[in-house]
Amino acid sequence: MRLYFIHGGNRVWLSSSLQTGGWPFILIILIILYFYRRNTNDKTSFIYMRPRLFFAVAFIGVLTGLDDYLYAYGVARLPISTSSLIIASQLGFTAFFAFLLVKQKFTPYSINAIVLLTVGAGVLALHTGGDRPNGESKKEYMLGFVMTVGAAALYGFVLPLVELTYNKAKQGITYTLVLEIQMVMCLFATIFCTVGMIVNNDFKVIPREANDFGLGKTNYYTILCASALIWQCFFLGAIGVIFCASSLLSGIIIAVLLPVTEALAVLFYKEKFPAEKGVALVLSIWGFVSYFYGEWKFMKKLKVKTQSSQQTMELSQTDNSTV
Repeated sequence: MRLYFIHGGNRVWLSSSLQTGGWPFILIILIILYFYRRNTNDKTSFIYMRPRLFFAVAFIGVLTGLDDYLYAYGVARLPISTSSLIIASQLGFTAFFAFLLVKQKFTPYSINAIVLLTVGAGVLALHTGGDRPNGESKKEYMLGFVMTVGAAALYGFVLPLVELTYNKAKQGITYTLVLEIQMVMCLFATIFCTVGMIVNNDFKVIPREANDFGLGKTNYYTILCASALIWQCFFLGAIGVIFCASSLLSGIIIAVLLPVTEALAVLFYKEKFPAEKGVALVLSIWGFVSYFYGEWKFMKKLKVKTQSSQQTMELSQTDNSTV
């Protein structure tokens, strides 16, 4: 996304629509899965999603579209190191809303992970002074800062809301249904952003912007397409983790990518990598390992408890049969 803005792109609504504009890719997968099911089951249906779930997911999609715009605006105005730092605060918002919406239970390990990842972001915050891009006013910079905070807060709300939707769906959540949810969310988010593009006359400007793009016309369209595909993978991964685990884990995975983004910013955009970023990297990895160690201990304890219960039932059945 930042590459687009660095080399002459300046359409925020276009950039925001790319975050969910790859939804037809999911539709192709759903069509393939449908024909695969038809070969094994003649009574299968093409659409699993019920109307109740559809409208809930459509609403989340509109919220996602708004979040896309807020995030794109921040990326357009802030250096990568700063915008990714602010987005790391999303973990705190996710934990808060997960507690309110889905009664997320916290363990010492998950709390430790949240604290470490948050402290890591705070350490990076110590080195954000004087990073305003050349030619950008203080007002634009501050607005970008506020918009990115808003994006972090809103997506921190969206993730637990998706988990709540799974819990209240009143139908079995399958892998295929998760794909349908992803497609509907992205469809409505894209519609929201497309309306913004129409109002902002982005469609008329795209050909001219492609001709003037710093890396050439071909690379311009390549960057747009690659961005749409990569973002689609991100969103599918985010709601997939919620399906397999929880919105909190999804937020933790997103937060732990902060050091990766910082490293890539240094590699591709020659941004500085001071000691503060090294400390943040260590804290982030520590937090990530802490969370999964806690999950491993929990699953191990649950397995032992399950085996103990099974043995008790078997002994009880043996005693009854003997009597």
